[in-house]
Amino acid sequence: LFDAEHFFDGFKANPEYAMQCLRAAADNGARWLVLCDTNGGTLPHEIESIIKSVTQEIPGDRLGIHAHNDTENAVANSLVAIRAGVRQVQGTLNGLGERCGNANLISLIPTLLLKPDFAEQFETGIDPDVLPKLKAVSLSLDDILNRPPNRHQAYVGDNAFAHKGGLHASAVVKDPNTYEHVPPESIGNKRKILISNQAGRANILERLREVGMEIAPDHPKIGHLLDEVKDAEAQGLSYDGAEASFELMVRRVLGTLPKYFETESYRVMVERRHNVRGELVTTAEATVKINVDGELLMSVSEGNGPVNALDEALRKDLGKYSSYIEDLQLVDYKVRILNTDGTEAVTRVLVESRDSKGDSWFTVGVSPNIVDASYQALYDSLVYKLHRDGAPPQR
Repeated sequence: LFDAEHFFDGFKANPEYAMQCLRAAADNGARWLVLCDTNGGTLPHEIESIIKSVTQEIPGDRLGIHAHNDTENAVANSLVAIRAGVRQVQGTLNGLGERCGNANLISLIPTLLLKPDFAEQFETGIDPDVLPKLKAVSLSLDDILNRPPNRHQAYVGDNAFAHKGGLHASAVVKDPNTYEHVPPESIGNKRKILISNQAGRANILERLREVGMEIAPDHPKIGHLLDEVKDAEAQGLSYDGAEASFELMVRRVLGTLPKYFETESYRVMVERRHNVRGELVTTAEATVKINVDGELLMSVSEGNGPVNALDEALRKDLGKYSSYIEDLQLVDYKVRILNTDGTEAVTRVLVESRDSKGDSWFTVGVSPNIVDASYQALYDSLVYKLHRDGAPPQR
């Protein structure tokens, strides 16, 4: 195998010399001649034209393509190269690579297997039956790298088949082809109906079906639920991307959410002081009082910040519910400023939680006080897990 680094830039500068390099490699035993867009600046129409010129001398079944993503065209360049004649494609999972990355195999593979122009013309050697594992493969790499997945990644991202507008949601439920270019299940993904101030009845009903709540379209509380969503969003409490908080809100409105525990009070203190070694340190301490079955439980914890301390204190002792949350992890925490009032701004906190099964869910909180917004999101996360896992309600 011969990787012809900077081939496309070289070809544009001196076509004859670039071809001499390829011929020399071929004459000296190279099975594959891989054409590299090393700088990632070559565009699809240039890739196609240059490869067609190359295949006039060297057959495509000896050529490969190695594309970089500096113009966001690595996948497009790879596909154009295939159509122009190359028969080896180099890429990486999730497009991992230097600078802007390489051609993303997570996008290339389903395109080659699911799109008729490629699937009917080319043989990849990949068993279509394993394609539904694609999302899991993508997530596994992100887990190894300890980085959050790209929610907007083609095919496998959480938002790849997400529908927000009421008209879109209504249409995709009736005919998925209207807004889905392939079945999401074919690559291990799933459809998501988002809830926001753009939502209509179709969004609400479809999201309820997803969580196993069948409600008639003319249910008297559907209108109330829509009003709740829009009122909440007017205050900055977006349910778009916080499906767990949405489900809890619906169950509260419908009166189907049991009570597990009640928060009597909480307090968070941040102290900046010198420790015994004379070093200036900042510490946070949280105290939480909750009521479980009439029993008052108080927990105190320290953390590396006020939210961490509050999270640790809240989960430290939930009485009979402690065993239900042993495997609960907070894996992501995001804060967004909702207005421009400086330090008085309203904040929105989005929390991602995960359990030992690999299931994750998102909850949200909004308040002018960032600690209070965080508590709302943390509280919803706990309640969601208790409800999902069938914890008994408080007596």
